Amino acid sequence: MEAIERESGSGAALWTGRVMSGIVILFMIFDAGIKLIPIQPVIDTMAELGYPSTAALARGIGIVEIVSIVLYGWSRTSVLGAILLTGVFGGAIAAHLRVESPVFTHLLFGLYLGLLAWGGLYLRDPRVRAMIPFRV
Repeated sequence: MEAIERESGSGAALWTGRVMSGIVILFMIFDAGIKLIPIQPVIDTMAELGYPSTAALARGIGIVEIVSIVLYGWSRTSVLGAILLTGVFGGAIAAHLRVESPVFTHLLFGLYLGLLAWGGLYLRDPRVRAMIPFRV
């Protein structure tokens, strides 16, 4: 048991990472779900962001999000999932930048999610800590 904790970090860090990752996963499941249906506010928002307001495009984005979430949630592919989610978040940031959305509430929301996703992964996965070693 002690060797597992050393490899994975402290129990508190592991659970903090799981909670952070869980927040990202739950939000993204909600976001993908409303795009897969798609509800009218999704269609309207896509039009406001300058994209074609079609259900097919919304569903396509929702599918990309679901695939990314599944990969992120499964420990063997979590790094790949985090990379794909980072791309999704970057696209959202670029879309909001293009239409001059409010900075802290809309534009940087993808950054907040990205920090939560990678921070959670860093705390729960020793492979990520090995790739990104912070020195004290």
